[in-house]
Amino acid sequence: MSIRMRHTRSHTNNRRAHHALAGISVVVDKESGALRRAHRLDETTGSYRGRVIATPKKKKERTKAEKHDHPAHTHVEPVADKDSSQKPKVLGTHEHGDSLPTSRRGA
Repeated sequence: MSIRMRHTRSHTNNRRAHHALAGISVVVDKESGALRRAHRLDETTGSYRGRVIATPKKKKERTKAEKHDHPAHTHVEPVADKDSSQKPKVLGTHEHGDSLPTSRRGA
């Protein structure tokens, strides 16, 4: 078996010094004035380096009511209390008493 090299905190930290995340480079487009990432297509105009490559994306204008109207959020009336005259159902009772099933008796 070979002898392991020393593994110290300083060696670990020196290795991790290169793990830092770099910030995203954002530039202002000359034609539209919109912010975009460097060397990427401008989504507002659909152009890259002065040539139109794709159809520009149009923002869909929504009203304030449409922003708050979401299909997952349905407003339902609260359920009325159940009739209190019914006897509550007792949970946890077994009809055969305290005996275990036959498969577990011998174990």
